Amino acid sequence: MAVYKYKARDKYGRRVRGNMEAVDEIQLHNGLREKELVLVYYERKGNSGRTKRLKSKEAAEFCRSLGTLLSAGVSLVRALSIVAGEETNKPEQTKLYEAVLRSVRQGNPMSEAMQEQGEAFPVLLIYMVRSAEAGGNMDRVILRMADHYEKEARLRSKVTSSMVYPCILAVLIVIVVLIIFTFVIPQFKSLFERMDSLPLSTRIVMGFSDGLKEYWLQFLAGLLFFGVLFSFIRNRPGFRFWWDKCKVHLPVFGRLLKSIYTARFGRTLSSLYSSGLPVMTALQVSRSTIGNSYIESQFDKVISLVRAGGALSEGLDHVDGFNRKLAASIRVGEETGSLDRMLDSIADTLDYEAEQAMNRMVTFIEPVMIVVMAVVIGFVIISVIQPIYGSYHAIESSSYE
Repeated sequence: MAVYKYKARDKYGRRVRGNMEAVDEIQLHNGLREKELVLVYYERKGNSGRTKRLKSKEAAEFCRSLGTLLSAGVSLVRALSIVAGEETNKPEQTKLYEAVLRSVRQGNPMSEAMQEQGEAFPVLLIYMVRSAEAGGNMDRVILRMADHYEKEARLRSKVTSSMVYPCILAVLIVIVVLIIFTFVIPQFKSLFERMDSLPLSTRIVMGFSDGLKEYWLQFLAGLLFFGVLFSFIRNRPGFRFWWDKCKVHLPVFGRLLKSIYTARFGRTLSSLYSSGLPVMTALQVSRSTIGNSYIESQFDKVISLVRAGGALSEGLDHVDGFNRKLAASIRVGEETGSLDRMLDSIADTLDYEAEQAMNRMVTFIEPVMIVVMAVVIGFVIISVIQPIYGSYHAIESSSYE
């Protein structure tokens, strides 16, 4: 059992600090909730192991290698030794696996050895291994987790690759705007100074260009300040909760994000429940993998409802931020007595929908950014051409007179 240093708030909003012994983060959360405290921040004390969590791809590789060896009849100690000695491991991964191996050799269960490494291993994986130790099906559970993390890694990779083009386009927009306002617009300054009156848009463009050239250092300092301020505010629980709530209610992107959040939860719940974990434990672990604090906060009511004997589908049906398809599919599984198979089916369906949602999201982002770039450049061009055209028109009119 580990000791956690925590910061929480009571029902009156007052900040509370302290230490608490808990098996993991979920037990810490439940213990504080029993004291009517809301967890804000926690840190595991006296942890000399790795604190950086394994990435989805690293967790998938670890589970695939270990599960394959266990399925071939290799002992757990021998399998861990082989995994720790793989040449493809990073140095920090090798140290992590060797630490787990040493703990297992001392007679500790593998789940406890993984938990001793702080936040290095995902909570989901630790619970799955603990369930496998009780059920005696370690090889099948580990291979199942390999499939789980491979799907998660594939989705993350797709998100990253899909955002490359929009990011490049955003950088190009900034560069083009800077070039226009610092090099192109000043070329027309002497011409505009000889004109009696300028349109409002032209004065705005010229004023912004002059300010950018004369106060560029202050401009950069301001950007840096607002960047640091935004980074600080973004990590505040209150702002993060508000922003997570806004994300699921956005006109277009909200529906797409709901598919992604529902897929994460459904896939995790399917893996946990199919491995024999109780529904209550499966819900506690699954809620921590959603990635949206607003949706996660609603699970206290869901868990209370299920604990009181209510149907899981009824509780999930009232979660704001999930697709209704999840609750409907679980309801069918509860009525037919095949909840595990229905969870597997809906998890695969949600994974596919999440990938499609990501593709649609990128499809929406690209034209929006192109339109923004066209509007900015178009506004500058019109602001430059309008007074020049007006002066030519005035000269032409005077010549006719």
